[in-house]
Amino acid sequence: MSSFRTARTPRVRLVGAAATVVLAALSLTACNDGTGVKSEGRATGTAPTANDAATATSQDESEAGTTQGSGTDTSASGGNGPAGKTSSSKASAGTGGTGGAGKSGGSGQAAASGGSSGAGASGKPVTCEGSVTRTTAAPLTRPVNHMLLTVTNTGSRTCFLYGYPAVQFGEAQAVPPVIEDSQPQAVVTLEPGQSGYASMNLAAADGSGTNGHTVKSLTVHFQGRSGNGSVGTGAHPSLPTQGVYVDDSLKVTYWQQSMDDAVSW
Repeated sequence: MSSFRTARTPRVRLVGAAATVVLAALSLTACNDGTGVKSEGRATGTAPTANDAATATSQDESEAGTTQGSGTDTSASGGNGPAGKTSSSKASAGTGGTGGAGKSGGSGQAAASGGSSGAGASGKPVTCEGSVTRTTAAPLTRPVNHMLLTVTNTGSRTCFLYGYPAVQFGEAQAVPPVIEDSQPQAVVTLEPGQSGYASMNLAAADGSGTNGHTVKSLTVHFQGRSGNGSVGTGAHPSLPTQGVYVDDSLKVTYWQQSMDDAVSW
């Protein structure tokens, strides 16, 4: 009996082993039927499958992307930092440049002001006279028997036309009187290139004048601020070839700033 029992023991073991093999086969079948048992049944230390490798690759790429993103952000931040500093430096340089320019501009303005001051000192207004002006004389049709004197400042400084023109026709020894009512409210001031005017009533329009005669030369003398006598160089404007007729009613106006004012007398 003992031997029988002994002989049966291995059979029972064999049957158990066979059952184990059947269960293992069933387990393998379940793992391959797509029910997800495989994922749940994966044990630590099990060799990775192709899906595992793909998953790992995706995870690595994701992590790599995160790392690159972080690196990009860090780089951007870092770039912004230095760039910001650079910009700030440029701004500082720009400000400095502006400041410098401002200083330069200020210096330029100061220099200009200095120049102006110098020019002001050297450009002090002078009295208008023959050496700094050009004088012309032109007969007028209206009023009749009138002539217009035009004095133009040809110098580089402002000049003042004081009083009235002291005119001398031909060999006359005296200058004609001035029309007092023509005196302007202010001294005529001529900037370089500007002109002043005066008119001369040569003869009485009704023929009532005396000592009438024809003259062919004219000298214009300029008065100084005091009004006593002439100053500087006189002018010698040309007269018409046939000359002009004058008599004892000859009179002149004060210098005027405008032509209209000059011919209104």
